[in-house]
Amino acid sequence: MTLRRKLLLVALCTLALPVAGWLYVRQMENLLRDGQAQALTASARAVARSLAVTGATLPEGGEGWYVQNADTPITVDGYGDDWAPLTPWSEPVGTRGKLLLARDASWLYLWLDVRDSRRTRAEVDDPLVLRADHVMLTLARGSAQRRYLLASAAPGPISARPLDPPVDGLPDLLTAQWQEDGSGYRIELRIPRAAGVSALGIGVFDPADGGDPLAVEQRPLLAYSRTLSAELAQLAPDDVHARVLSPDGWLLAQSGRRDADRNQDVQPGWFAALIYRSLLADRVQASQPWMQDAPRLLTDEVTRARHGTPAAVWRDGETRASVVLDAAVPIERAGQVRGVLLLEQASRAVPLLANRALFGLLLTSFAVLLVAGGILLAFATRLSLRLGKLRDAAERAQAADGRLDGLFRQGRFPLADAPDEVGDLARSFEKLFEAVGGYTDYLRTLASKLSHELNTPLAIVKSSLDNLEHALDAEGGVPAGAAPYLDRARDGTARLGMLVRAMSEASRMERAIAASEPEDVDLRDVVRGCADSYRVLAGTRRFDCVLPAAPLPFHGAPELIAQALDKLFDNALSFTPADGWLRLELHAIDGGAQITLANQGPLLPEAMQARLFDSLVSLRDKATPGDAPHLGLGLYVVRLVAERHGGVALARNLDDGSGVAFTLQLFGMPRPRL
Repeated sequence: MTLRRKLLLVALCTLALPVAGWLYVRQMENLLRDGQAQALTASARAVARSLAVTGATLPEGGEGWYVQNADTPITVDGYGDDWAPLTPWSEPVGTRGKLLLARDASWLYLWLDVRDSRRTRAEVDDPLVLRADHVMLTLARGSAQRRYLLASAAPGPISARPLDPPVDGLPDLLTAQWQEDGSGYRIELRIPRAAGVSALGIGVFDPADGGDPLAVEQRPLLAYSRTLSAELAQLAPDDVHARVLSPDGWLLAQSGRRDADRNQDVQPGWFAALIYRSLLADRVQASQPWMQDAPRLLTDEVTRARHGTPAAVWRDGETRASVVLDAAVPIERAGQVRGVLLLEQASRAVPLLANRALFGLLLTSFAVLLVAGGILLAFATRLSLRLGKLRDAAERAQAADGRLDGLFRQGRFPLADAPDEVGDLARSFEKLFEAVGGYTDYLRTLASKLSHELNTPLAIVKSSLDNLEHALDAEGGVPAGAAPYLDRARDGTARLGMLVRAMSEASRMERAIAASEPEDVDLRDVVRGCADSYRVLAGTRRFDCVLPAAPLPFHGAPELIAQALDKLFDNALSFTPADGWLRLELHAIDGGAQITLANQGPLLPEAMQARLFDSLVSLRDKATPGDAPHLGLGLYVVRLVAERHGGVALARNLDDGSGVAFTLQLFGMPRPRL
């Protein structure tokens, strides 16, 4: 991974800033909502306590039959078309019936739907009516009550038969409509509001189920109270929708409206609403649009309040980007829960403030991230460029033979003047290359120094041997036992002299190569002349020469090329067996020429192929007595000739494994500028 990418990854650590800020805003939003919930719950407690103390009309406790307001006229005909808007809030009676009660200014209406596919029919005056399908109805006024029996053998109008003596105010005659089909029967009747019915009991008897034919389920009547609503309106806080519910959730009174910040002019957009709900409002429950006009509410907070525990819940609002806080508290009187007070407060301020804080944080964090990322990217780019420059300089600092490049000989190493760590590294490289360059120069001049230093002691040894031989001759000749030692000393002196001359020749060759002057020649003629002389030297070995058909113009030093070919041929000849072969080829290449000398013989070690052309490197065995020493300077001279002509010297094993090939790629010496 590059340095810039690593620093960019480091820059991503600044993302911790918006994350921490988001957690902070979320915590503050939760604290804000908790504070608002506690305040609304405290207000609800105060209102509930006031309702309990002032003696407001509240249910006595337990379940009751709820009487809804009839917004449309109801016709008593036994059909349920008029009851359709009220059907969702029907109440079960026994296991088979569903009851609906409604009222208008004059009448109290009753609708009973009984599911019974197998019926036993009887008229209300039939002595066996209590063993057939029938309905018992009880009307109560205060402590007085009266029972009525409803039954019919066929659909149509029926009259309820009183079973109890007359009661002041309660009707003596109730007319009803009885309709039935294959799934059951339905009863619809009405009772005058003037009767003052305060409780109602109803029982559905089915002979198939058995039981008491006179049993009824009696409950007090519950209804919406305008008086209680007016009293509630005086106690409830402003901008709050207040509702008083019975313990089982029926609406008894309400006041106020859920206006979400009526004076708030700023309306959050859909994106702000989405951000609030997805990133901040983790405790907002789903909205329930039917709650506004529902006659019965059994939400979580109401259920908890009816058991004596206050509760507050946040819900989605009815408008975009608004929330609703519901606070439900029990209304207690004499230690008994008589009702539930529900306060609902809609607000856009909470999500608006949270969104503003979050957006401000995100914008600030984004700006900080961009600035930090840009600074780190610029720093990484500059550092990468400087390190790249240092790398390129280190790669170009030394030539293939170890000599320092002229650019670094003339001035300081790049970036060596920088005051930072990169400058320290550049100065360390500079010292290292200076040491390596000095050592390389010493090694390159070592041969000439040794040849110069060895000439004097070598001359002393040779003259001493000559004087010794003359002295022995004057005294009667060399003793027989000393002659071999004298011959060995002379042989060693001769070999040492040849070694000194070879080192001197190599030094002179380097200087000659550097000082050679180029000329325009036909390279084909140069190679042909060398090949003609090599045929005699090859002896029993087969020698082939492949030349181009056309002349090959070349700008270079022909004597240097001939010397390089002599070194290559001498090297190849020494490794080629007596019955082997040699092949010399010349080809034109793009911008220059290529000379290849291949020979049959042992293969080159893989590790040595790249080092054969270095100074003092040789693969020959140790010289035997009488042989000329080999210092590994021949192929080094070949490389110098190739580099002097702008090319390279290469060595490789042949693909068929029969021998090796040495190649010179030459591109010509530079022409002098006019």
